Amino acid sequence: MPDVRQTISDFYRVAQERDFSRDFQFRVLNIQSGDGAFAITEDDLVYAQGGSIPGRTVANHDVSFMGLNFKVPGAASYSGTYPLTFYSDREDSLRNLLLTWSRDTFDDATSTGNYYMPKETSIVDLVQLDTQLERVAQFTLVGAYPQEIGEVTYTAAGTGAPVTFTCTLNYHFVRSTRF
Repeated sequence: MPDVRQTISDFYRVAQERDFSRDFQFRVLNIQSGDGAFAITEDDLVYAQGGSIPGRTVANHDVSFMGLNFKVPGAASYSGTYPLTFYSDREDSLRNLLLTWSRDTFDDATSTGNYYMPKETSIVDLVQLDTQLERVAQFTLVGAYPQEIGEVTYTAAGTGAPVTFTCTLNYHFVRSTRF
């Protein structure tokens, strides 16, 4: 008999107990600037095509002793960027809101802006859902601001498909809550 008991029956039993998270069980719940001047609500966020839960990296540091290198964990870091793809609504209001927020940070027409450090209340809320669309976990990207708002492409030879645009938000760190 093998030492490792990972048989088809074991897989089936565990899959029945725990099930699988599905690719549609995720929502971007809220995006807002720290001063509340720019808020992207549920009605806007139905246009979000999806998203991802940010990863986390713990730095490793080598500590040598008698010819051996020991790995010592250090500080955590995050990618700091959060790309999203949105469907563009008929009047392009969502994209214009993001562009206005971006111009609030730096306006190239006047060479002025708020050059501020995004506040702790400038956030992106993400939720992971179960099969009943109830929250399993919530992830809050803290210190968020728009870095890049992508272009919208139109073509006269199009088929009438909805157009999309990308938005890259930056953030400082992530808070997570399990429900």
